[in-house]
Amino acid sequence: MDSGRLEELLLTVQKPGRYVGGEWNSVKKEWAGDKIKVLLAFPDVYEVGMSYLGMKILYGILNGRDDCLCERVFSPWTDFEQILRTNRVDLFSLESRKPAKEFDIIGISVAYELSYSNVLNLLNLGGIPLRSSGRTDEDPLIIAGGPSVYNPEPIAEFIDAFVIGDGEDVINEIVDLYKELRTEGTLKRPNLLRKLSRIKGIYVPSLYEINYKDDATIGNIKPAEENIPPKVSKRTVRDFDKAYYPVDQIVPNIGIVHDRIAIEIMRGCKHACKFCQATVAYRPARERSAKTVIEIARKAYAATGYDEISLLSLSSIDHSELHKIAEGLNREFLPRAVSISVPSLRIEDALKDLPTLISEVKKSGLTFAPEAGSDPMRKFLGKNVKIERLFEAVSESFRRGWRRIKLYFMIGLPGETDEDIAGIAELIRKISNLKRDIDGRPAQVTASINAFVPKPHTQFQREGMDAIQSLERKRSMLRDMVRSKMIDLDFNPLDRSYLEAVLARGDRKLGAVIYDAWKSGAKFDSWQEHFKFEIWRSSFERMKIDASFYAFRPRQRDEMLPWDIIDMS
Repeated sequence: MDSGRLEELLLTVQKPGRYVGGEWNSVKKEWAGDKIKVLLAFPDVYEVGMSYLGMKILYGILNGRDDCLCERVFSPWTDFEQILRTNRVDLFSLESRKPAKEFDIIGISVAYELSYSNVLNLLNLGGIPLRSSGRTDEDPLIIAGGPSVYNPEPIAEFIDAFVIGDGEDVINEIVDLYKELRTEGTLKRPNLLRKLSRIKGIYVPSLYEINYKDDATIGNIKPAEENIPPKVSKRTVRDFDKAYYPVDQIVPNIGIVHDRIAIEIMRGCKHACKFCQATVAYRPARERSAKTVIEIARKAYAATGYDEISLLSLSSIDHSELHKIAEGLNREFLPRAVSISVPSLRIEDALKDLPTLISEVKKSGLTFAPEAGSDPMRKFLGKNVKIERLFEAVSESFRRGWRRIKLYFMIGLPGETDEDIAGIAELIRKISNLKRDIDGRPAQVTASINAFVPKPHTQFQREGMDAIQSLERKRSMLRDMVRSKMIDLDFNPLDRSYLEAVLARGDRKLGAVIYDAWKSGAKFDSWQEHFKFEIWRSSFERMKIDASFYAFRPRQRDEMLPWDIIDMS
């Protein structure tokens, strides 16, 4: 799209900065015929997608190749979508403003099950056939990866191939194969898909058959052809200290959700919480050394100028050199008024003095995840910690100037009792009052309380979700027990959690429901102002599919699960 036409269309949208591109450190290469053209797509708005580190990593790797160009696209907000549809303009990339359908490969990062409707909307806006079976050699290869594809079945009919696991190495292998077949003159979609399926970590759903039993459970999943792997094993970057990190990250034109330098100091987790899908998805735990982290921070700061550095991992306190990292970063960046933050901390002995090492510049809030309200329940979940350690850490935080604490809990856990719910309320009150013991005033505490959703590949994958009526009762209990202006209980809507459970635990039959819901207007389902559960309820009814079959039903020990085709070991 030419600049003049785009500027004219953007005069009426809410945030034109989402669509103009040209940001600092963005890469615009010559649109040459011999280059492999890759479009990285994120099925949410610019502010969310630009905060996703995985997309930044792939963008840097691909643009580092001389034989490849890589650009970006995000889901347009409803105002700009209407403009695109009214003017019959196909969705285009930010860098060159080329239509999405002109790229060779489109890689979609799927971070959340409730973005499935946006995946379809993004493809449709790009003028690309929604179903893999309807695409020809003229259409882009559609690949999906990310945290929500470890059960790829619900969106299998819309995706040509899934990347399971770490993407740093496999993305190069995909581009190499595409280039090889194009050079040979054998770049036909069936041939490409067959050869992709032989790369470790790639699942091509069209090459597998699913047979169902009379009770609607899965009988078997098997390759439809010879020489197709019976299972797909996830990819893992072994030497994480040497893994690629994008130091010259794009600096967005507008504010984004996580507007800072984000450094992944460790991938994976040393613990085995029974509910945690990320632990399974990213294991084994691998560290970046303190030396590497500090050098990355130095280069990223020089390339971006951000005034905050965030240390990312599933369990930062388990990093063997966390204190060394924090001390080194504060020594390097305190004189430059750059703050250091650790977004989520596990409760351990070493935590009580960590707040002294985090930012001396900006006292942002600290986040902890006790998950449950009693020691027996935490032990059952695999979070084998004593709550006294949390009290020590929080008290030290208050002494050092922190004023806000955020806590994460789940309700509806297997074996949960009313005593566990009461324990959540008591724990929140105690944490708030720890500050009263220091300066006479309670602390501001936000407690995020979510319904437990049993996720694929976890130790709880065969459990059912707690009934909605039971969850509503437990939420009412918490509201009655916690009555303080200093405590904010933040409940995720139960109908969204219910749909998340259905989509997370579903099989290939759900493709019809997802398509029908999208056709009926579902989009931005992770945004409360756009989520319309009635659309989904009606789609399940029209497709004659019982959603509770997926959400609430415990899976039998001998039952084959939709995601058993994926080997996470």
